[in-house]
Parts: sequence; C-alpha cells; structure tokens
Amino acid sequence: MSLRLNLILLTVSVCLMANAATVDTVNVPSPSMNKNIPAIVIKPDQYQTNQKFPVVYLLHGYSGCYKDWVKQAPGIKNLSDQYQMILVCPDGSNSWYFDSPVNPSVRYETFVSGELVNWIDHHYKTIGNRENRAITGLSMGGHGALYLAIRHQDIFGAAGSMSGGVDFRPFPNNWDIHNQLGSYGEHPENWESHTVINLLHLLTPNSLRLIIDCGSEDFFYNVNKNLHEQLLYRNIPHDFTTRPGSHNWQYWNNSIKYHLLFFNDYFQSHR
Repeated sequence: MSLRLNLILLTVSVCLMANAATVDTVNVPSPSMNKNIPAIVIKPDQYQTNQKFPVVYLLHGYSGCYKDWVKQAPGIKNLSDQYQMILVCPDGSNSWYFDSPVNPSVRYETFVSGELVNWIDHHYKTIGNRENRAITGLSMGGHGALYLAIRHQDIFGAAGSMSGGVDFRPFPNNWDIHNQLGSYGEHPENWESHTVINLLHLLTPNSLRLIIDCGSEDFFYNVNKNLHEQLLYRNIPHDFTTRPGSHNWQYWNNSIKYHLLFFNDYFQSHR
C-alpha cells in the first residue's frame, strides 16, 4: 500500500474519531439519598457547537447498572450522533425507580425525575423542557420509565418501555420488589399504587407520547399486551409493537433503534 494511501486512510480515521459521540462517566449528587449516584452521559458528535440538544434518559434493568447500555448496546453512540441527542444512563440499583414506601433510604423517583434532570440541565447543553426530554428503559427500567413519565408529565414529554415489567403483581416473589414495597400479602396497597397498569387514569389523550414493545416469547408479554389494550380502551394514543423475541439484549439492541427514532420524531415536531 502506498504512503499516500496510508496517509489518506489515517486522515479519514482521525476525522471519524474526531466526529463521534463522546462518553462521560459522572457522579450525580442525590440530596434525598445523601449519596452520589453514577451515570453515563453520551454526547453527540456536534456537541462542541453552539447548539443545545434534546435528552433521552435510558434506564437499565434488574441486576444491571448504569454501564449496561454502553457495554451491551454500543450502537447507541452512533444513534446519538445520527439524531443529535444526549443520552443519559443513570444507576438505579434494584430500586424499580420508586420512592420506596417501606425503605426511606430509597428515593429513585425523586432522583431521576428531579435531582438528575436538574443536574444534567445545569451541567450539559440541553434544551431544558419537556418537549425535548424523553425516558425509556428495559425490563425494570421499562416499568421505571413509564412510571416516572406518567407521574411527572411536566418533566417528560415522551416515554417508552422495552420488555417492561408494567404490571408486576403477577410476580410477587420475583426481583426483590418486596424490598421496595413490602410483601404483597402484607402491603397490597403499595403494589396496587406503584404498578404502571394502575396509573393510566393520570393520562389524557396526547398528554404523553408513548412507545411500548415486547417480544412474543417474553415472560412480560401478557402484561404488556394488557397495557396496550387498556390504553386503547382509554383512547390514549401510543405505538405498540410486538415481534418474535425474548427477554435479552438481542431484542433490546433492536428495540432501542425504534425508540430513539420515535423520540427524534417527537423532538422534531416541537422545533
């Protein structure tokens, strides 16, 4: 290979590297929990310009952590560039993103919907309004995204769920939910009031742009299908998709492409 061709290839490689999303690892103070919580922030390739950017919050699942999305779905960096949006992946422990009614040290609803959003808007070049802010997640994070967005429609304008645990009442002994809500037998009121399926009365048509999907072989398929039917009954517009797939990263790597396209369309409609 000629020296000239080598130099051309090297120049192209450097330019590509210089124009790619960058990843920050940050520690965000949570006064409500009296600790710092780690998060990853992905900035698009045009971040150094004078413009400001919409933000999508990506929530991980049970037994996961804030690093999961970047490690298991590295293509999200390219999607950040493609749509020119900031992606924020906070740690949610195994909280289910509640303010726990039985454990006062767990305040992840307060953290994500308030403390984290405010910190990101203060430290990054965001368009700091609900019309340019969305939230989605997988499994436990799918529940968390819908739970937070429905309860905080002044903060989030759009929300999604991938394989979400949108009704966990059929699973009273799974995923340590009892640590956050108490046992189902002793505290049924906590389970009823904290599950997404029972929050739909807070929605009005078009108050929140929604995208929901779940694989047909997923153990959460039936509760997602029921959520879809309840939204139809209440005349709440939403995108609902199901396709062959299980509860795994192969499915979520595909899903995230549709979610970020959906959110980009939402952001663009408010430009």
